[in-house]
Amino acid sequence: MRGFGAGTAEEEALREAALILEQWSRAFSASDVDAIVRLYSDDAIFVGTGSKAVVTVTDGIRRYFEDALLSNRPRGASLASYETMILSDTSVVVAGLDTVTGVRDGVPFSNSGRVSFVIAKRGAEWKIVHFHRSAMPK
Repeated sequence: MRGFGAGTAEEEALREAALILEQWSRAFSASDVDAIVRLYSDDAIFVGTGSKAVVTVTDGIRRYFEDALLSNRPRGASLASYETMILSDTSVVVAGLDTVTGVRDGVPFSNSGRVSFVIAKRGAEWKIVHFHRSAMPK
């Protein structure tokens, strides 16, 4: 993880962003739709790997994860590498490479991808305000 000019408030922003990423990965791996949806702000912009449209409502994010996480279990997601950029003491961009795993028809699968998050403070809480994931080009 790399920050730019990290000071006290910026270091806190990096810690909070890392915590959200950890919670996101844990919720994804546990197929916990409620936990993962709670990490997104009410005004989040969401484009998942299988999205056919930009999602801007919480119910759309929930439907996406119900479809993605409640099948092909067990599921997993891990960030292989990522970089961070502090936009302010209340917002951080994370861009990286990840691997999503699961089991389809009894056969394990693994898909590499590119992922970006914008994590920002909304009131007293840190939330994902933007998410995009796309498959790794072949």
